Amino acid sequence: AALHAWGMTETSPLGTACRLMEKHDSLSEKEQISIKIRQGRPPFGVEMKITDDQGNELARDGKAFGRLLIKGPWIACAYYGQEGSILDEQGFFDTGDVSTLDQDGYMTIVDRSKDVIKSGGEWISSIDLENVAVGHPDVMEAAVIGIAHPKWQERPLLICLLKEDCAEDKESILSFMEGKIAKWWMPDDVVFIDDMPHTATGKTLKTKLREIYKDYSFPA
Repeated sequence: AALHAWGMTETSPLGTACRLMEKHDSLSEKEQISIKIRQGRPPFGVEMKITDDQGNELARDGKAFGRLLIKGPWIACAYYGQEGSILDEQGFFDTGDVSTLDQDGYMTIVDRSKDVIKSGGEWISSIDLENVAVGHPDVMEAAVIGIAHPKWQERPLLICLLKEDCAEDKESILSFMEGKIAKWWMPDDVVFIDDMPHTATGKTLKTKLREIYKDYSFPA
């Protein structure tokens, strides 16, 4: 069976592994799967927390999401050849990920901190928007980036690569997304692209998309 886990070089490399707790034995298969798809709990000796941009720790309720910080004896404290510690005053390392934590310590990745969209003092997960958009039958790939907004700081722009012979229909895509996300998460516009840029490992190259749409303005 597949085991969901998370880690990075700086965590040497395991940060979490998703195993069910004894209390979950009585849950239905569907309920157990809803837990197994999370990134999981840290091993003994490792501590995690989530914070806002001001460093305030956020609730462990499985809903609030913020910057993921991790601490432990095998978490890196410095980079080779560079002076200074990479840990904060409490010994936590900022992973660069945005996640939730629940009361049992299960962590779920929501986004990368550089990709999360900050709108009106709240955060919007670009990954969640992309996952909904690719459910549309005409959409092959989707990417969401934040575009500067004079009132809300940033608003989401949805960029779609359509399947072959599908017509550009932004209203159809936005209607499909309605009810699946919070209303204020709805992208302010949809644009279509002929070739979605990717990294060498196949991930969407959002730095390239930000360059392409750096002068973009939302319709009035």
